Amino acid sequence: MQVRADRVSLEGHHGTLLPPTSLTVGEGDLAIVHGEPGVGVTAFGLALAGRLKPSTGTVTVDGSDAGLPQLVAVVDAPGVSDPDEAVSLRVVVGEELALAHRPAGKEDVTRWLTEHDAAPFAGTRFENLAPALRTRLLTELAAVRKGVRVLVLDTPDRHTSDVDSWAGLAREQAERGLAVVVLTATTPVSALPFAPARIGSAEQPAPQNFTPAPPTEELAESPDGDLA
Repeated sequence: MQVRADRVSLEGHHGTLLPPTSLTVGEGDLAIVHGEPGVGVTAFGLALAGRLKPSTGTVTVDGSDAGLPQLVAVVDAPGVSDPDEAVSLRVVVGEELALAHRPAGKEDVTRWLTEHDAAPFAGTRFENLAPALRTRLLTELAAVRKGVRVLVLDTPDRHTSDVDSWAGLAREQAERGLAVVVLTATTPVSALPFAPARIGSAEQPAPQNFTPAPPTEELAESPDGDLA
């Protein structure tokens, strides 16, 4: 599976939202995309997910533009997929599980929170969660949606300056075989874990791939030293 954005741009009522930008990611890939703070990075994430139609350029999965909204989940996009800050974590989890067509009753929510080491925070207002916990839980909830193979984490750096907190999480998801794109805007490029793709560029560095290597079969030796 490969998702390719080819010179995608977006025009708004008051000017350019997204200058032509390209990116290609596949299973096990982790790409970091950096842009200036503002709507451009989120616009790129929404275009990558098929939720905004590009003014120019194309977004395809294995050569087709069909199925992108089901394949790509945009996590915590401001004003789009970020939860209501005033409700409790318990409510957010229930809504996200229902969105994923998973059991979402009270006991189901409690079970999910327990399995993800977050039960003590069930009644906490979402806005009061630690940034690392917020991003981890929203990412895990998006990853369980049926058919999702690509995660777009929208500017987790707007919540924290701790790069490792979201970079490690993104890598874990890539190691599970998902394609992961992290949009960043406030972290200095020099502080990112590797060279990012840039908003407004068609020539991008290759994403990091974390697909586990297949196990190798070791030749066993018999007790007398001969190969079995």
